[in-house]
Amino acid sequence: MPKLISINISLPKEVDFEGQRVVTGIFKEPIEGRIILRTLNLDGDKQADLTVHGGPDKAGYAYPIEHYVFWRKVYPDMKMSNGMLGENFTTEGLMEADVNVGDIFRIGSSKVIATQPRMPCYKLGVKFGRMDVLKKISSKWPFRNLFQGVRRGRGWRRRSNNTNKEGYQSSQH
Repeated sequence: MPKLISINISLPKEVDFEGQRVVTGIFKEPIEGRIILRTLNLDGDKQADLTVHGGPDKAGYAYPIEHYVFWRKVYPDMKMSNGMLGENFTTEGLMEADVNVGDIFRIGSSKVIATQPRMPCYKLGVKFGRMDVLKKISSKWPFRNLFQGVRRGRGWRRRSNNTNKEGYQSSQH
């Protein structure tokens, strides 16, 4: 059964990158305790560029902790805490090939639906300080919130399996 390893949040921050000021919410950090998942995001978490991030179909993103083994090998000198890849939900046992558009999961008292696979934007490269990272990452899964409320420490429970839709697989980490 898939597990929720951590919930990660961040408010937008201004950072310098290649001589430009960039505003981003990708600097997610794990939190402890109870947090509410609302229609557009988690409490204490915001997206910086609402033209491509956020909205009801992207209230939160999930990324499997299993991929962190790869990232720690590629960037051994970089601290790789949960949320490093910009995900709100670091999961275990919930790989890309296991998720279909339309799958519904329960996280604590919240119910979410997988809406689409999504590749990260250039701001992941800003966070890593190098753009080649974008060629190495697999997709993250955004979720639409169906019912508010989440509590850390509860496992992900699949409520339905949408077998009529094709699953998305990644050949990358």
